[in-house]
Amino acid sequence: MQYKQLGKRGPLVSTIGFGAWAIGGMHWGKTDDEVSLQALRTAIDQGVTLIDTADVYGFGHSEKLIAKLIKERGNENLVLATKAGSDFYHADPADDDGYGAITPNYSKDYLISAAEKSLKRLNVEALDILQLHSPELSILERDEPCLALEKLKKDGKIKHAGLSIKSFEESKQAHLLDQHYDILDCIQVRYNLLEREAEDILFPKALEHGIGVIVRIPLLFGLLTGKFDRNSSFGKDDHRRMNLSAEKLNNYLGELELQEKLFKQYKDQSKTQVSLRFAITHPACQTAIPGAKTTQQVQENCSSSDLGPIQN
Repeated sequence: MQYKQLGKRGPLVSTIGFGAWAIGGMHWGKTDDEVSLQALRTAIDQGVTLIDTADVYGFGHSEKLIAKLIKERGNENLVLATKAGSDFYHADPADDDGYGAITPNYSKDYLISAAEKSLKRLNVEALDILQLHSPELSILERDEPCLALEKLKKDGKIKHAGLSIKSFEESKQAHLLDQHYDILDCIQVRYNLLEREAEDILFPKALEHGIGVIVRIPLLFGLLTGKFDRNSSFGKDDHRRMNLSAEKLNNYLGELELQEKLFKQYKDQSKTQVSLRFAITHPACQTAIPGAKTTQQVQENCSSSDLGPIQN
């Protein structure tokens, strides 16, 4: 496993992290907590130090599983990144798919309260990274979100502050790095072989200001592993039913065919490995956080780190 500093002010992190949305037990199909815990244990054994979650993943369940891991293994070398801003505390998981009941809330008081609840669930004294959870641009133009991050830093409840850039608004939100480079230590960005808008404006801004970059969705919800085709479908409790609808899946698979030259260039490696290597090759990107539910997935993901950057 290779390690890089997350921007100028961020912590040292493994270049492949662990994305903990899927183990939350909601919106990724059926999960088993013991299998999820074993996946987390395997990640640590493989050298992973960055675990990325959010309070809303499984309505707190993902954070609670990570707390069990910490109780077993300790957190001396771990970097725990979570997110806040999706108010699920009054939502009923059985209500539809849970999405409609979640309310965006980025008020100063709410964000501080949400961070404190995450601290309790994770059972740690301070959050290594707290990220605003993909808010709309109009919300980020208010003072309250950054005031909350500043207050939490001042009080020692968070060590670093981050922003999860809303998907497909990478260029629209790039100017925020000019405005808030003094408070933002890192950003989390949707970026992969087929979705590269961040390269245009956002990544140069991050490099200019020394802001770290965490790459999310580096495998495009699993599509870049090569395991999906045009007949693939997803269950009711699986967000990919919406994010990879039949029309979107068809379009993405058409774009994926254009990447066959790259995959053939590294024919001794899996598509997962090549795709993850791509995600951490750009000089602005220090780490990628593929999701995983099994030890096999974790092992394949982690093996990408030592293979080096893509020569394309």
